[in-house]
Amino acid sequence: MDQASTAHTHQLTGTFSSADWQERALTPEGAEGPRLAQATVTNHFSGGVEAADTFCHYAIVYTHGQVGSFTGLESLTGTVDGRAGSFALEERGSFTEDGSVTCELTVVPGSGTGELAGLTGAGGFVYRAGTKDVPYTFGYTLPEGD
Repeated sequence: MDQASTAHTHQLTGTFSSADWQERALTPEGAEGPRLAQATVTNHFSGGVEAADTFCHYAIVYTHGQVGSFTGLESLTGTVDGRAGSFALEERGSFTEDGSVTCELTVVPGSGTGELAGLTGAGGFVYRAGTKDVPYTFGYTLPEGD
């Protein structure tokens, strides 16, 4: 029997907050066109996903002003629905002049460890400027019987 037929998708919600944001410009000051930057971020997840002090790295492009998009990878160690282990998320999003951020999250295939081995899933969040605790959604599947 294949793994897909022995697993069920679960939907989780929760919040996360950023504890640290270190951004560095990559494009020289005064250069024309899109500006590139990178950021290293520490997040704290609570709710269905519990993970303190995650490590996240973003590649950012500002297309004009404070508008742009980003891609990133985040490493989490903690629990998903009470099951312990670690995994990585691939993140892709965009941000607007008013500070809103929309982001899609996808579990990096094969990254789950411990009780999270075989984890697949996806989710996302919408951040509104000034929000401390950002709500997220996350749907996941784990192999049954492990």
